[in-house]
Amino acid sequence: MTTHDALAERGTVAKARPARQGRHGPRWTPWLYLAPALVVLGGLLVYPIYQLGLISFLEYTQAQVSGGEPTTFQGFGNYATLFADEQFWQVLLATVVFAAACVVSTLAVGCALAVLLTRVRALPRLALMLAALGAWATPAVTGSTVWLLLFDPDFGPVNRVLGLGDHSWTYGRLSAFALVLLEVVWCSFPFVMVTVYAGIRAVPSEVLEAASLDGASQWRIWRSVLAPMLRPILVVVTIQSVIWDFKVFTQIYVMTNGGGIAGQNLVLNVYAYQKAFASSQYSLGSAIGVVMLVILLAVTLVYLRLLRRQGEEL
Repeated sequence: MTTHDALAERGTVAKARPARQGRHGPRWTPWLYLAPALVVLGGLLVYPIYQLGLISFLEYTQAQVSGGEPTTFQGFGNYATLFADEQFWQVLLATVVFAAACVVSTLAVGCALAVLLTRVRALPRLALMLAALGAWATPAVTGSTVWLLLFDPDFGPVNRVLGLGDHSWTYGRLSAFALVLLEVVWCSFPFVMVTVYAGIRAVPSEVLEAASLDGASQWRIWRSVLAPMLRPILVVVTIQSVIWDFKVFTQIYVMTNGGGIAGQNLVLNVYAYQKAFASSQYSLGSAIGVVMLVILLAVTLVYLRLLRRQGEEL
């Protein structure tokens, strides 16, 4: 091969070889794809959070809104006022306990029905799925109103069936929370049921058959076989249930008429609404919102850490 031919061949190879753009292409390419979503999130999430945090550091009441008094910077004064309020800590404790009860009940019902779906025939399974999805698709206001009618002391069928006469479920603090809990579980368990059911269907049938042949009970199969294999799914549904149930507003507000008698059924979301709009203390309402945001952010970080651990183990 002559020198001229070698140079020509080398030039052809160089033309055929694409230009190197780095190991993973241009560094800005992923951000270009993410740009539309980041713009939407910036407008719908970042800016409202910024405004929420800003108002929490100001003196912002009806006087400032109407322009009668100037807005002044309070620093952490609103947070100091909030943390010195005994009712805030009572509401926070009630919110944590109520959310925990809702999460545990939702997971128990959802997981039990998910296992049941794997053991019934096609027609009952379809009926249960449709009923659950109907409950899931029902708006919170509509569902809360229906539950109030079911437990109405005068015309509700539940009192008649149980022989309770004109018993009012929303009068007592615990009974009102229990009634709201039932409604929250009713509209939340379908997500857990469908998600866990999909995970169970992905488990190899040979594993479950081997456990049955070894004499394991259904509870032992769930605890020792299914639960460990479904751990990533259970982590997801648990954390999402915590976030949903911690910020419950509609069910409490509708079913207890704004928080119950003398605020006995208040949760943080309703408490923030009362401070901001009923009392026109917008800065205190914003401070409560920031506290809720920090708590839920901490839960989310724990969720991400658990997912990362699951990824490392898998």
